[in-house]
Amino acid sequence: MGTERHAALKFILFTCAVLAAPLFFSGGYLLNVLVFVGINTMLAVGLNLLLGYAGQISLGQAAFYGLGAYISGVATATCGMNPWTAMVLAAAVVGLIAFAIGFPILKLKGHYLAMATLGFGIIVYIVFNEWVELTGGPSGLIGIPSYSVGEFQFDDDLKNYYLIWGFTLVAILLSVNLVNSRIGRALRAIHDSEVAARVVGVNARLLKVQIFTLSAVISSIAGSLYAHTMTFISPASFGFHFSVELLTMVVIGGLGSVYGSFLGAALLTLLPEFLRTFQDYDIIVYGLILVLMTMFMPGGLVRIPALLAPLRGKMKAGAGNNA
Repeated sequence: MGTERHAALKFILFTCAVLAAPLFFSGGYLLNVLVFVGINTMLAVGLNLLLGYAGQISLGQAAFYGLGAYISGVATATCGMNPWTAMVLAAAVVGLIAFAIGFPILKLKGHYLAMATLGFGIIVYIVFNEWVELTGGPSGLIGIPSYSVGEFQFDDDLKNYYLIWGFTLVAILLSVNLVNSRIGRALRAIHDSEVAARVVGVNARLLKVQIFTLSAVISSIAGSLYAHTMTFISPASFGFHFSVELLTMVVIGGLGSVYGSFLGAALLTLLPEFLRTFQDYDIIVYGLILVLMTMFMPGGLVRIPALLAPLRGKMKAGAGNNA
């Protein structure tokens, strides 16, 4: 019961911080960046369920993200479908695709699984580029409408901020409840030893496919939100490099931590904005930060309080001795 109260309190405090954040900004560019932090957090949370808890590496998350964006974008811009209906349609289609390919792909392990998901991502990226009549090809797809509720339009950064973070908070709440449930314990068992998990009665194969599908659906919803927020999409946003960036967000934030996903997404979304002052040297600074994080904080940013705890204890002990 204490753990549940702690998790609920943490979520409430996080929600209050998210809702209050726009009060410290007058709008404009930085608020737009925080919109992308929300989208990337949702993507990182979905990937962390698969990688951090189930231990299944994927380099194809950008493909599911792109499929959600393009299915929703084409359905609205070309077919005139309502954006909310298009989001549901995209999530359903992406979920079916992920479930169908999950059974053969998730038989693989380690580097072979990474290569298989990478291959899927490359295929999807090529389709986005080459199916010009439907996707617009390299030039992108235009004319995607914004979300609306009746006469209320989500047509500025502040409205989009609360829309996207509303979905992100739901994804975080769903993930926190999932990982603290019996299913979450089964996922951690698979992560530690799939053979041992099978011995105690866990249907590891089905559970891996289910979490793979859930991760893909979360990515699809993030893609739909991106498409209708930007009102323009192009294949460049859904390539292999973005899959690697998502993987880096999860690792830096903290594997097996829902809130670590937020920390990693926030760092890797905001960091490029601050590194613009370094001009041509920004990539060197970026790489150096990643190396240092991997060397000195392998548990991710979420482990910082635990690392500082012994230091605080020594400081208190020193203060007590001086007294």
